[in-house]
Amino acid sequence: MNNVKEFWKREISGWTESELCWLAFANVSLLIISVILKDTFLGIAASLTGVTCVIFCGKGKISNYIFGTINVLLYSYIAFKAKFYGEVMLNMLYYFPTNILGWFMWKKNMNSDTGEVVKKRMSLTGDIITVLVSAAGIFGYSYVLKLLGGNLPLIDSMSTVLSIVAQILMIKRFTEQWIVWILVDAVSVIMWATAFFKGDGGIAMVLMWSVYLLNAIFMFIKWYKDSAENKAENTAAAVTE
Repeated sequence: MNNVKEFWKREISGWTESELCWLAFANVSLLIISVILKDTFLGIAASLTGVTCVIFCGKGKISNYIFGTINVLLYSYIAFKAKFYGEVMLNMLYYFPTNILGWFMWKKNMNSDTGEVVKKRMSLTGDIITVLVSAAGIFGYSYVLKLLGGNLPLIDSMSTVLSIVAQILMIKRFTEQWIVWILVDAVSVIMWATAFFKGDGGIAMVLMWSVYLLNAIFMFIKWYKDSAENKAENTAAAVTE
């Protein structure tokens, strides 16, 4: 029990006032709007755990994987009802196991002083390979989804493939994950907005992905600065040695 208390004490420490305000605003506003618009309990629960997950991830807190796992289970059920089969397969066959993998990968690379994960950047070669693999995956998977009779196969494929890429970059602690997440979130807003107007999805999903988009922009800036500081510290340490 003491270990659990110590863990959560560490997870909620080190936050700035602006970060805490963003966490509170994102969750409270999402909850209020969803209740007013009479979204389902599952939709609201999925959106709240999802938003908390991405904000904790942006802060570099390992507990994001706990919130993420809960979100995966709830979101998969909602996506299945909306016939977004790419999203269902992505979450259950990919996010669920990679949340477990990510936990252990981050655990090995935590900064004991800040309680945050150590952040880094990709090389130019890595950027090019990421773009080429993503493009090939998007067009190939969209064909599969079209054969399955899914809604908006190209957009669904973009969301799915780019999410896979972003999750890998996230597990490996690369700052560039947030650029990919921005693309994923923008596509997902369009996808769920379309579903909402068709009557196949609730407003909570649209709001959740909209918050994800804003969060990805904010967190890219934070990770860019933090990774630059980590690189400078490593360079200084190498010179000293």
